[in-house]
Amino acid sequence: QVQVVESGGGLVQAGGSLRLSCAASGSFFNSAGWHRQAPGKQRELVATITYGSRTNYADSAKGRFTISRDNAKNTVYLQMNSLKPEDTAVYYCNVKFPTTTGRDLEVWGQGTLVTVSS
Repeated sequence: QVQVVESGGGLVQAGGSLRLSCAASGSFFNSAGWHRQAPGKQRELVATITYGSRTNYADSAKGRFTISRDNAKNTVYLQMNSLKPEDTAVYYCNVKFPTTTGRDLEVWGQGTLVTVSS
């Protein structure tokens, strides 16, 4: 059984940094991503990373956030710097595991809350 567990959220002042972790278990994973959902808003993509570590970022994350992965630990990270109050949201990890059908199995984490105070 595959699952993902996020950690690293918390309260930080504007301008500060946090690193989120998403540990996958049960299998190695192909691509992964971080999404976030602020109160009253729709969930939005923050960043993605492929198995070969090719990355993609939302405009709001470019230059401040870095997604990375450690395949030996089966973990994906989101380093967030220069945090702003508008970054306050629940952050979700999304991981795609390979299957025998050829279609990846998409698994979401439970979410971790990031609160940025002004």
